[in-house]
Order: sequence, then structure tokens, then C-alpha cells
Amino acid sequence: MKIITTHERTDMDALASMYGASLLFPEHRPVLPLKMNRNLRAYLALYADVLPFVERDALPKAHISEVILVDTHGVAPMRGMTARTRYRIIDHHVDEEPPTEEAIVEADEVGATSTMLVERIRNRGISLGEVGATLLLMGIYEDTGALSYLTTTPRDAQAAAWLLERGASLAVVNEFLHNPLTPQQREVLSDLVASAEVETVQGRSILIAPVVLDVYVDELSTLAHQLTDVYEPDGCFLLAEFERDVQVIARSTTDAIDVGAIVRHLGGGGHPKAAAALVEDRSIPEVRERLLEVLAEEVRPPTPVLAIMSTNVHTVDLSMSARDAAQLMRRYGHEGFPVVEGRRLVGILTRSDIDRALHHRLGDMTVRSLLHTGPLYVRPTDPVEEVERVMIEHNLGQVPVVENGDFVGIVTRTDVIKLRARGSAHAQPVDLRQRLDEAIPEGYRNLLLKARDAANTMGYSLYIVGGFVRDLLLGAPNLDLDLVVEGDAIRMAHALARDLGERVRSHARFGTAKIILERTAGPDVPPSLDFVTARTEFYERPTELPQVERSSIKQDLYRRDFTINTMALCLDRDRYGELLDYYGGLRDLERGTIRVLHNLSFVEDPTRILRAVRFEQRLRFHIEARTEELIRDALDLLDSVSGERLRHELFLILEEPEPERALERLRHLGVWDHISPQVVLPRDLAAMFARLRERFRALPAAEPEDEDGPSLPLCYLAILTSAMDSGALAAFTTRLRLTQHDTRFLRQVAALRDRLPELGSPAMLPSHIYRLLKPFGRGERFVLSVLTDAGPARERLDLYERELSAARPRVDGHYLRSLGVPPGPIYGEILERLRDALLDGEVRTEEEEQALARTLAEGSHMV
Repeated sequence: MKIITTHERTDMDALASMYGASLLFPEHRPVLPLKMNRNLRAYLALYADVLPFVERDALPKAHISEVILVDTHGVAPMRGMTARTRYRIIDHHVDEEPPTEEAIVEADEVGATSTMLVERIRNRGISLGEVGATLLLMGIYEDTGALSYLTTTPRDAQAAAWLLERGASLAVVNEFLHNPLTPQQREVLSDLVASAEVETVQGRSILIAPVVLDVYVDELSTLAHQLTDVYEPDGCFLLAEFERDVQVIARSTTDAIDVGAIVRHLGGGGHPKAAAALVEDRSIPEVRERLLEVLAEEVRPPTPVLAIMSTNVHTVDLSMSARDAAQLMRRYGHEGFPVVEGRRLVGILTRSDIDRALHHRLGDMTVRSLLHTGPLYVRPTDPVEEVERVMIEHNLGQVPVVENGDFVGIVTRTDVIKLRARGSAHAQPVDLRQRLDEAIPEGYRNLLLKARDAANTMGYSLYIVGGFVRDLLLGAPNLDLDLVVEGDAIRMAHALARDLGERVRSHARFGTAKIILERTAGPDVPPSLDFVTARTEFYERPTELPQVERSSIKQDLYRRDFTINTMALCLDRDRYGELLDYYGGLRDLERGTIRVLHNLSFVEDPTRILRAVRFEQRLRFHIEARTEELIRDALDLLDSVSGERLRHELFLILEEPEPERALERLRHLGVWDHISPQVVLPRDLAAMFARLRERFRALPAAEPEDEDGPSLPLCYLAILTSAMDSGALAAFTTRLRLTQHDTRFLRQVAALRDRLPELGSPAMLPSHIYRLLKPFGRGERFVLSVLTDAGPARERLDLYERELSAARPRVDGHYLRSLGVPPGPIYGEILERLRDALLDGEVRTEEEEQALARTLAEGSHMV
């Protein structure tokens, strides 16, 4: 016998899941538990006859060979179960223990188990009537609060919509999911309110409401929701003691309190936002004491203002005019500015204040007459929730941060929204100290710590940013470190260089400094350290290079190309190894997504289009839909980008391990039409590039790249351009502003390819092969060998490299002079004829060469 069952104290999701499983596994009998919630009993009183459920007592006396458990991982003992019984679990509670190690577990993080069953029913094309569709919808709605609980997923909403299309009745749903409280429930709720206490754990409000029951009361979870609505805590724990057992019902309204993890310490389980446990043979005081211990371990503290605030922000003073303040707001895109005197905050100026002043033609009015004053600030250690309170209470889009009376930063509405969007799990500091120490050699690390100490001593912060952080998180760290100073990088570099006895090169305009490491040199120490001041950028016009000015680390990261490159590692003494992720980089890294930070990213710098493709193909990620849409919208702007910048990005792509992937992606996006319409990718591009790489690596060690020889990227480019006619090739090299050396190489490869028909002709003397190939360099012949993978032409190329190129007559100019031939062009003509004869086998020995030389000299009438 095979059955389907669920947990005791059955709720609507469990009942609906049993019904859904019965449709998918018709050979199994859905068996009702002994104890069910009140609304289920009322529902079954009306609909039991049209549903397939059977009572436990009605089961025949037989061995139960297989049990499907829905909405639970636990099983209550039942007559007929043995050690040979097999279990399959279908549940939306993950990380629960199955009844046996052999059990098949199908768990997924959705709002309701019914959702999982509905998806399978839909995919299998199983038809549903109104009663079945309504029951499944009640299961979804009960466990998701009609799609309003924080555990709700898009899949729950899609499943609910499909059921409504199948005729699910909302009237029935409302009848059985919104029962009024019974007199017993009202009495218990009154006792819970009277006994409820709010504890503060890690800065979070935790409501603990105990009650001792004389008789068991159904649906206590409903009362937990009532308590949450009344007190609005971050977490709610209802403790109901009955006959020496304590039922724990937990609810959470924040990611910082994972009640599923908390009640697992008490022997229960559930979701991060909703969970329950039954603690046997314990009293409420005992359970409460243990609960507080677990809460202290599991509750994450609130995100402090320090984690999302910006420093080194722009401010205005009291004497600035409204007109000048408006100009600054337009330039920086800010909705307001802190107003300061020295380091003291005196108020906040908002865009609406400025707009009203300008509307009334009061552009000369000073900020002093327009600013907001009062306690409109937070401290760095305050929770972010305090920022929200100030914003709502005073209708502000930005809140200043003050420490010890000094203005130190600001938090904007956007900062708070982004924090909520990415969830507090990623908002909490991520400690990468161990990974950082393992990735950087000891000598290099000690040098970085000295740099950190120099920065911290001056009141600055030092960060590693960008690609190193991305690759460290991907498990493939490199030692190409970008070091950003939140402060004056040039001043800091000079201080460090004095301590090290080294010299500094700096660029004041961009706030960059390079320390040349000569005395500090070592086996694991780089030749130099580069520092850059945290800065922000402004694009006066699309496609042009930006203007820069000093700013905060947060704004410095915002100017970068993609979210996965916006993360930073802090090296400060008290924050060493802390990950900064303001823009969801870690989330996109986990999802394998390439995403820009704002809609004008490609407008400001269209070369980011090529970079997006390069990162996408290198990391095997995908460009997310909106970013790809922005790429297509900005393609025309590539026409205005200088050839030098396009060439730089193209060669970076050609330096990738498999550049053909990115080149094909550029074609798919339509990028080549705007870089160089002359480029037509061959169908066998991937095979050709793979062949090129293999043969390039096999070239003799001394010859693959001499001073003037071609690099592997240039060989790739030669394959792309080899079929162009002279006009198209000239347009291509001019557009990309290629160097004379690279242009000549591409032209030579194209010219040599034009000679392929001749090189592949049926009959060809070795001397003819030599004269045809000799004018071209080794690199050009090498590319042609890749383009010509087989046939006579390839054989003759190999013959030339193997034998013909090294052929030299033993007779030379000295011998010709001994014959009395006066020096002149005739020497070259005779020696060339001798070489041809040697190649073609007309002469073999030195004596034969000398005889032919005498004959040629006599025939020239020079002797």
C-alpha cells in the first residue's frame, strides 16, 4: 500500500498539498491526520464527498511500502509502517532532517508547498475542477498571507494566477481562510497581550508572549499574526504550554531574524519568516531561557549608518546664493546639500527649497534663509531604521551624519532603498580577512599593511577595489591590485615613501601616485605601488573622457562600469578584510550577471559595451536584459568614440583566452557595424582561432615574438582582416588608428593571402616558392599557414619554413671577385640564380655551384 500524508495540526497548505500529490501520484491514497485545524474541519464537512481523502481508521491492515510526506519532513508512526517503508518528501521547508537517510527529498524555497504541486500539475497538463483549484489556492494563500508575507515568491503568485484562471473561487477562499476568532482564541489572545514582553536583542525588538493553556486551542498561529500586527516587533515568539509541552510559534519581519534557524535549536523548523517547534516535557520558563540564549547567538545586529553612509561629500556654506546652489545640484545630481560652518553641521538645504526660491526669482537669496535646522541628523553607530525615521518625520531625501559634533557624512534615500533591495544578509559586513591573507604573498602583504598604517595615521582609509576583489570572491585571485585612498593619495604616498626610503611619481590632476620600489624590492614584492584618490567623475558630453574630483569611496565605486567591479576590501586596522558592496555586486556575482549601475552608463562611455562583452565571455556570465537593452540603445554612440579607445578595448578582448567568443557576441549585438563594418567573421572562426593558438604556442621559443614580430592578438586581428580588399583594410586601420607596424603587418598578410592561388598551383618549382614567400616575414607566413590548413599551399609553406628558407649557395662574392667579376648588381643576379639552381636541384655540390658561377659570369661578359 502507498499513501500520502502530512503533519498533525494540519493547516490548509498541508491539506491542499495532499490533494495535489494525489493527482500526481494516483496510486497513492491521501490519508488525513488525526488532528486538523478548525477551518479544515469545517471545509471537509462540506467538501469531503468530492475529494479523495481517507480517514486513517479506514485504511486496510496492510504493509505501507511507500509514504509521500507533504509540507513536512517528519512522520507520525502509523500502522503498517516498517523499516522497509520508503519515503518521498515534498516540502517548502528546506534544511530539515528526513525520517531516513534513504528518503527522497524534494524541497524548494517557495511560500507554500501547494505551489510546488501546482507547478507540476500545470506542467503535466492535469485538468482541475473548481473545487480542486480552490483548495490549492487556499493552500497558497494561507501560507503566504494572500501573497503578502515576506516568504512569498514570484512562483507563488504565478501558481495562484493559474488557479484563478482554472476557476478557483475567491468567495470560498475568503470563507474558510478568514474565520473570526473563537471565544477560546479571544481569551488566549487577551492573556498573551497581558503577558507579552519586548526584549531588545542585538538592537532588534523581540516580542515573547507566554500562555499556559488548560485545554488545547486550535490555530494559535493566527494569534501570533495578531500579536505581530499589534506590537510591530522585528520578531515574535508565542509560547503556549499545554500538558508539560510548550508549543513555540515564531514570526519574523526582517532578514536579520531567521526564525527557522532559531527554532531548530528547539527541535522545530520552518522558514526564515515563519517557523514552529514543539518542546516536550519543558515549562515556559525553561523554554524562554533557552530561547533568549539562542536569540543572542542567531539574531544579526541592525545595519549601522556607517555601513551605507557616504563621506567626503559636497557641502555648501551659509553665504552661497540659491542660484549657485542650484547649479551644483544640477552638476552632481543631488537632491540637497548639508550646510556647514567649518566642520559643524548647521542645517540641510533641499532641492525643493531652491526650486521655490528660483520660482520667485530669488536667486540671490543666501542659503542661510533657506535651510532646514534642528535635530536632522543621525550618528554613525545608529541603525539605518533611525535614518528612515528622520526622513519620514522631516520629509528629507538625505540625512546628515554627525559624530562628536562634527559633520562626517550623509545617507540618502537611494542608499536606504538599495539596502532594502539587496537584503540585510549582504548588508552586514562580510569578513574576507583569511582569503585576503592567503591570496597575497607575505612580503606584498606587509607592504600593504605599512601603506594602511600610513593612511590611517593621517586619518585616511585604504581599500583594494575592483577586479582583485571580484576574482578573490570567484576563487581565482590575482595580484593586480587597485589601491584607493579615501583621502589625499599623493600626500599619503609621499609619507609612505619617506618611511621606505623610496621615490614617488604623482599626477596632481587625477590624484594618482606611484611609489617606485627599489630599496624595498624582494621576490614577492611588486616593482611599484600605485595609489589613487577616491574620486567622482563628470561627463560634460557623451563619449568624451570625464572630469574628475576628489570624493568618497562610495562615489568612487559608483563611477565604475559594472556592479561586479564595484566591490572594495577595506584594509583599515579596525575593518581589515571587510567587504564593501554598495551596489549589489556580490548578488550579481552569485547570479552570474553583468549589470551596469545606471541607465546612462553606456551613453557616458560607450566603450563599456566592449567591456561588458569581454567580462561576460571571460566569466561565462550573462548580460542582464536591461543592460543589453541599454547596449543596443547606445550603439550609435560608438561612431563618435576615438579609434585609440576602440583599439585599446579590442586588443583587450584579443588578449582573452578565447577571444572568438566575445567577437561573436559583438556580432550578435550589432557592435561591429559601428566599429568597422568591413569586419566579416568567418564561419569557422572558433576552429581557426583554436588552431592559431595551438600553433603559436608551438613556435620555437626564440622566435614567436621578436622585437618587431607579431603578438598573438595581432595574429588574431590579421585573420579577421585577411580577406579585406585594400580599401576596406585601409578604412579599418584608419578607424582604429593602428600603429604603422601593425598596419604593415595586416597589409602584408592580406597581400600574401592574395597569392594563395599561385601558391597552390599544380606545378611549382622550389625556387618559385622561395621567391613568392621570401618578401614576407615569418609572422605573416605563420598566419597564412593557419588560414590554409591543408592542400598544396600549406605543404609549400611548411616546405619553405623547413628547408627552403635556410638554403644558401656556398659560392659567395669572394669567389666571384676571384673570377675577376667587378663588384656591382651582377653579384646579386648571379647569386640569386645560383640559389634557384640549388633549390631546384640543378646543382648539388660546391664544384657544380662554381662551374655554374663561371658560366654565368662569362655569359655576362664581365670576365
